[in-house]
Amino acid sequence: MSAVTRQTVIDRLSTIKGPDLEGDIVSLGLVSEIFIADGKVFFSITVPAERARELEPLRLAAERAVKSIPGVRDAMVALTAERQGGGMGAAPPPPRPQPQPAGRRPAPQGGPPAKAGVPGIEAIIAVASGKGGVGKSTTAVNLALGLKALGLRVGILDADIYGPSMPRLLGLRGKPETADGKTLKPLEAYGVPVMSIGFLVEEETPMIWRGPMVMSALRQMLRDVAWPALDILVVDMPPGTGDAQLTMAQQVPLAGAVIVSTPQDLALIDARRGLNMFRRVEVPVLGIVENMSYFLAPDTGKRYDIFGNGGAKAEAERLGVPFLGEVPLTMDVRETSDAGTPVVVSDPDGAQARTYRAIAEKVLAEMKARKAEPAPSIVFE
Repeated sequence: MSAVTRQTVIDRLSTIKGPDLEGDIVSLGLVSEIFIADGKVFFSITVPAERARELEPLRLAAERAVKSIPGVRDAMVALTAERQGGGMGAAPPPPRPQPQPAGRRPAPQGGPPAKAGVPGIEAIIAVASGKGGVGKSTTAVNLALGLKALGLRVGILDADIYGPSMPRLLGLRGKPETADGKTLKPLEAYGVPVMSIGFLVEEETPMIWRGPMVMSALRQMLRDVAWPALDILVVDMPPGTGDAQLTMAQQVPLAGAVIVSTPQDLALIDARRGLNMFRRVEVPVLGIVENMSYFLAPDTGKRYDIFGNGGAKAEAERLGVPFLGEVPLTMDVRETSDAGTPVVVSDPDGAQARTYRAIAEKVLAEMKARKAEPAPSIVFE
């Protein structure tokens, strides 16, 4: 396989017209630093924030152009927003909600019905993102394993109906068995019980369910599963802030939510939407994780801020929520995730595992600080 050079990538990107078909994205100075490792090319394209959706075809064209270069195995291309005026310029954050118990809570007069807890599960936390592709599921699985490493009884619910990742991330195969003809037994990996729609359908099967079907499936995976006694159930939420995500946040007794974002401005805008969604339904935000914070070259260990750096930390400070940590983009996290051996268990003494365990410790400390109460045992009739 021929070696891919930075100049080859620049030459190919020079054929991509700019946002208004004037000049090209290289001569216009829109392309970030380009990094190449193991046949993979990483870079971002700077565009005005208000034109991000409109210019998605530009990103796709650049990605296709680079992938067509002989020797390129893959390309990661992101749109990065232009900062204007005082930065991201959002309104001041709303006041932080008071902690809410994880179990059944009294509903205010004229308000929504109380949320019912899940028998045997003391607390449920959501791992969410305002958009896909930010490493939410990888963060969720390593956070769960990090909490288990702290001595907690932890389970994982893969609530991403359209793109279930847990079977691959945890190397799980097979169908769940029924415990009594009514409830399903979760599968288990590394001592963690797991339930996912991915266990019930083939990996290549596209999910084209409408909202009511999605919510029915989520309710069954939460309540019609023979979960063992758990201290924490980590829910890998669907990406975005649509009806399914909002209904999930409204109906599940969440003790808190962890927001995952990358450093780039566009991802942070979407992360803010996710954060505000949880605040709207009075779910405490336990903090923000900055994933793909920087790239560590596997050969030299040199750091590259491909997508910028520190954006999530600054956003957390601005919004008044905890910053849980930054996770670098490294080959070992990708490789262990693809292999079904998450880095927290495959390399427990490595830097990446320590990072995830530190995040887990902060999540647990934040839950304790908010005095999240355990869910009571509830009998469903």
